Amino acid sequence: MSEQIDNDRDYVQSIERGFAVLLAFDAEHPNPSLAEVATQTGLSRPAVRRILLTLQRLGYVAGSNGRWSLTPRVLSIGQHYSATHTLLEAAMPRLLKVAESTQESASLGVLDGTDVVYAARVPVRRIMSINVSVGTRVPAYATSMGRALLAWGTPEQLGPVLAQAPFDKLVAGTITTVEQLQDELAKVREQGYALTSEELEQGLISVAAPVRDASGAVVGVIACSTSTARNTPEGFRAHAVPCVLEAAALLSTDMGHG
Repeated sequence: MSEQIDNDRDYVQSIERGFAVLLAFDAEHPNPSLAEVATQTGLSRPAVRRILLTLQRLGYVAGSNGRWSLTPRVLSIGQHYSATHTLLEAAMPRLLKVAESTQESASLGVLDGTDVVYAARVPVRRIMSINVSVGTRVPAYATSMGRALLAWGTPEQLGPVLAQAPFDKLVAGTITTVEQLQDELAKVREQGYALTSEELEQGLISVAAPVRDASGAVVGVIACSTSTARNTPEGFRAHAVPCVLEAAALLSTDMGHG
């Protein structure tokens, strides 16, 4: 069980601000100025300056000609996550088997708030408009990975999604209400896996199955995705679901379940 913050005295605001500055670096702002970081974070320029200089001294950012960039040391944060989570190491051979069997990309997803984060991935050479790599976040309500995680999730996991997810209409087929999501989760529990078609993006079909640990809790999902240019939802269901279910069951066994 995770430790909860009892009161405001336990909350270190400077850490929150430090991470806000790090997260201000993204695809649209790979080399921001101090002023741009301040705008992105809502922090004052003096506060941003102090944080950037501290991060520079620690080796996480570099400054040149008034612009700032992340350094490779930032990658070590993700490496620490991988080193302390046996799920990632155990998942790779299972993902490779799914990708080889289906000739489609295979992924491991974990839940983080209202989003699913790609924790591991075996890509194939396909072109889709969504740029997916390890660390990519996608909304749980509109994805097969999210539904497979939420269908057997705890109230603490499902509650924030139902209360806080925006339910934006990403494409024509996206579900947009709590009631629709609850109906979909009931279907997922009944069939043992989730399948979505053109809900996150046009032309994308995906299936996902839950991975359980020794206690039976769902700790991740194995997913496989394709394009409507290559498959139909029913064709992909017949082709990919058995592979994904088998991989998820084997990974669950690897994690001590069963």
